[in-house]
Amino acid sequence: MICKISDLSDPVLFEYLSYCMSPVPERIEEEFRNYKTKTNRELYGIYLSKRLRGIIGLIRGELETELKHIAIHPEFRMQGLGSMLIEHVVKSTKINKIIAETDKDAVNFYIKMGFEITSLGEKYPGVERFKCEYNNNHL
Repeated sequence: MICKISDLSDPVLFEYLSYCMSPVPERIEEEFRNYKTKTNRELYGIYLSKRLRGIIGLIRGELETELKHIAIHPEFRMQGLGSMLIEHVVKSTKINKIIAETDKDAVNFYIKMGFEITSLGEKYPGVERFKCEYNNNHL
């Protein structure tokens, strides 16, 4: 089951954000606060056996929505849960365009989901980043 999350315990949200962010606690705490306080932020969760197994975090804009975070519990990765989260969000919300930024390790996931990929070059020393863009007319 996938549903919008309106209240998630602080330790659980922090745990899932730590799966998909750099391990700098201050950055995780900042994003944690943003999900708790900003009205343009949305979280959706995927549940198996009534237990949270993954999240997708969005920043809603007028013309596009940024896929800010996607995280699957390590024990449940490579089972299609991330794909299910993206498909659910695209089909059940009024999103025209989704953008995301990722690294080389995750770019193939976005390609598989139908995103158009553009290299942003070496955004950080030794780390190439990619812009991923999805127009809703693909589904």
